[in-house]
Amino acid sequence: MQIVETTNEGLKRAYTVTIPAKEIAGRIESEVKKIAPQVRMPGFRPGKVPANLVKKMHGAALHQDALNATIREAMDKLVADNQLRPATQPDISLGEGYEEGKDAELAVALEVLPEVEAPTLDGLKLEKLTVPVSDDEVMEAVGRIAEGQKKFTDAKKGAKAKDGDQLIIDFVGKLGDETFEGGSAEDQPLEIGSGRFIPGFEEQLVGAKEGDEKTITVTFPEDYPAPNLAGKEATFDVTVKAVKNPGEMVIDDDFAKGLGLEGLDQLKDLMRGQLEQETAGLTRTQMKRALLDQLAAGHDFAVPPSMVEAEFQQIWQQLEQEAQQEEDTEAALKEMEGDKEEYRQIAERRVRLGLLLSEIGQANGVEVSAQEMEMLIRQAAQQYREEDRQRFVEYVQSEPLAAAQLRAPLYEDKVVDFLFDKAEVTEREVTREELQAAIEAEETEEKPAEKKPAAKKTPAKKAADKTEDAPAEEAKPAAKKAPAKKAPAKTAAAASKPAAAKAPARKAAATKAAAAKDGDAEAKPAAKKAPARKPAAKKAPAKKAAE
Repeated sequence: MQIVETTNEGLKRAYTVTIPAKEIAGRIESEVKKIAPQVRMPGFRPGKVPANLVKKMHGAALHQDALNATIREAMDKLVADNQLRPATQPDISLGEGYEEGKDAELAVALEVLPEVEAPTLDGLKLEKLTVPVSDDEVMEAVGRIAEGQKKFTDAKKGAKAKDGDQLIIDFVGKLGDETFEGGSAEDQPLEIGSGRFIPGFEEQLVGAKEGDEKTITVTFPEDYPAPNLAGKEATFDVTVKAVKNPGEMVIDDDFAKGLGLEGLDQLKDLMRGQLEQETAGLTRTQMKRALLDQLAAGHDFAVPPSMVEAEFQQIWQQLEQEAQQEEDTEAALKEMEGDKEEYRQIAERRVRLGLLLSEIGQANGVEVSAQEMEMLIRQAAQQYREEDRQRFVEYVQSEPLAAAQLRAPLYEDKVVDFLFDKAEVTEREVTREELQAAIEAEETEEKPAEKKPAAKKTPAKKAADKTEDAPAEEAKPAAKKAPAKKAPAKTAAAASKPAAAKAPARKAAATKAAAAKDGDAEAKPAAKKAPARKPAAKKAPAKKAAE
């Protein structure tokens, strides 16, 4: 086997590899001897079929298998002899005119990972912004639970509904004279003043009595998630079936025991722990972004263009998907195009940080244990139908790159935690608002275009917020994508449930809760499509239109 380097420029490498015909032929002969005892042919006793007939019967398949095996060995030798660290899978092409009996000439092109010197961790300084949880905040959280447990009793006959009362209503929504999907419900509870329904709906039912039939007119918010309803005026024919008064809710030990707890103190402790966990998550996000900013500012080295392009394509695909959900999709896509270069810079930053974090982790013995990996696989397998979970596990176990992608977020967290331990950390108490402001400031620091007013931020901009942090595992080749989950299909049964009619009554803001998340935003490597043998995905339950 002959290997000749033809290109060595920056991170690009190219080689010609010549595999002698006799090497391929020798492998074929070896394979013929191996399978001959199992071949059966009329006129010959089992195991006595001549080798030349075996080759005649299976020659094409044997040759292809031998060629593939020798190419794999050649690639292993190429990487080992030249001490290469491929950034992505090499591009291999077989010379034109190749046929059995001739030497195989391969053209191999690849990009390698840069030599990244593990940074000195001395002098790493971070400020940890902490938010103390007050007793008042704990009681507010307990109060919200009590509000959700509120009980209502029938009002006196003929009583008019007032703020805080609950109505049981039927309604039918219309755009003009046409009803619309999800615009109707029966026996729908509505607490006046709760703000659960779109603006103007609840207010127009103040003063209603049992048996009243009313037609109310409302305008859906401009940012309502259903494009066919956003900004549109609609009418609702409402029938009031009952008026109920709220019962007095006393927050005491008995209330807590009704929730299955020992008493009020235990409920307070649970709420305090939950609030502390939430603020701790924000604190970690702030520290992580500050850490990555320090690392990015102190290191500037060439990164493989193919990795940057793969990362960019992943970001761009996410942006396009979110733009499709915008009311003005065309405007969102146009804005994306205007910021395209910024997103490419974000992709480059992510790859560079990924390589850097990976080097830090490897240099300091940071690892994901076999037990941790097993747990990750089990958790990911839960996304699939029970009968497909084992196939998913086997898929990940047989595809090292898929396993690397699954491991990436946990590995990143462990490297970040290692750096937190090494850093000189000073703590400062702040309010929750100040902590969130600090996080937002760090978000915009690296992206000049995002210094626009928040109200004008499109889904594409929101996606950029989530792509700023980089996973350490991005230093590895792009992983194959695990079998994807199927989108849930809406069934007739689901559509016929009364609860499904809550859509027109919900505020659009409720559906945007996910956009407010500002956690670590682990970014996985851009992935290749999974093989055709992927298991069928577990269907998620059909979402109620109310959500």
